[in-house]
Amino acid sequence: MKKLKITFITMMGVLLFTMPQMAKSASVPIALQSSIDNPTSQHGGNPKSPIMPPSVSLDDHTLYFDTPCDGCTLNIVDENDVVVYTLVIPTGTTSLVLPSTLSGDYTIQIIRGNYLFYGTINLP
Repeated sequence: MKKLKITFITMMGVLLFTMPQMAKSASVPIALQSSIDNPTSQHGGNPKSPIMPPSVSLDDHTLYFDTPCDGCTLNIVDENDVVVYTLVIPTGTTSLVLPSTLSGDYTIQIIRGNYLFYGTINLP
């Protein structure tokens, strides 16, 4: 009986640890491109090395951040170039649920300092 309890507790721990990863596995990576957001800024010119875009994926209306985007600005832009959702990403954010009222094709923008990372997403 004691062995059964230990096995059950171990299985529950494994399940609780892997559930968030299982939910995330259905997410689709977002291909982000980069550009300089404000070339006239005094924070320097072109970088000396390539800029690595953040690693972000989407599942339904949930964005998953595989790399930190703390303090970055997130914009969701519609086909008319109107920002329909904006947010400064809080420190430590690993996932973010977008409003369920958004549906269709959008441009996602993540602004980090002088750099703009952007890509296309489709929300159901």
